[in-house]
Amino acid sequence: MYPYIQNAQDYLAEKCLLMDSHNVQASKIAFLKIQSWKFSLKTPEVGIRYQQEAEEMVKQSFLSYVPNSFVLSEEGFHFSEIAN
Repeated sequence: MYPYIQNAQDYLAEKCLLMDSHNVQASKIAFLKIQSWKFSLKTPEVGIRYQQEAEEMVKQSFLSYVPNSFVLSEEGFHFSEIAN
């Protein structure tokens, strides 16, 4: 009699396909959003408003700029090898 070994390969494959599908859908939505922004920037009065909204969204999102040293220190990386 063979010992029971749980095989999660089907589950992991399905989860991978689902995550890939979500990424494809999100990238399509982002691409369409960027296309609509580029198209609207050709209209001067609408373009200025969209540029302001885009700047506000970037400032309020996770895409805001932080220096590399801040990220490294938050992750626990130290500049001296002994402290790592």
